[in-house]
Amino acid sequence: MPEYFVVRGTVESGDKRGRELGFPTANIALRDQAGSLGDGVWAGWVGRAAGARIPAAISVGRRPTYYGADGYRLLEAHLLDFSGDLYGETLVVWLGSHLREQEKYASAEDLITALKSDIAAAAQWTAAHPAASLPEPGESALGEVRRIAG
Repeated sequence: MPEYFVVRGTVESGDKRGRELGFPTANIALRDQAGSLGDGVWAGWVGRAAGARIPAAISVGRRPTYYGADGYRLLEAHLLDFSGDLYGETLVVWLGSHLREQEKYASAEDLITALKSDIAAAAQWTAAHPAASLPEPGESALGEVRRIAG
């Protein structure tokens, strides 16, 4: 039975760097700033309150390219084939397949190259793991990373 990490949280305004790089993200603050549960880059799904589930490439961690090891721990979800405003919306995020660890890149161009690869891998994984097979997320505190069985 597959396992997922699940996070429920409200989308907050960020520094808009993802948008500037061409990859807008829905940002969710994480409660546990000292921890590392779920850190890395993931393929997964984002659930909206009305029930839609959207495939996503998701980063969890401190954003080392811009903030080093001391950055604020954050979940950033780039929803595939989506455009719209999610600010203030509460989402459920399923982290399904760990693609890689977070890395510090020497340039924005190197980061963009990695993001394109992450998005392609996320699209492939979500195509093979449809949203209908996701486990129920249950209730949790906003910004709490939890492990659940699929």
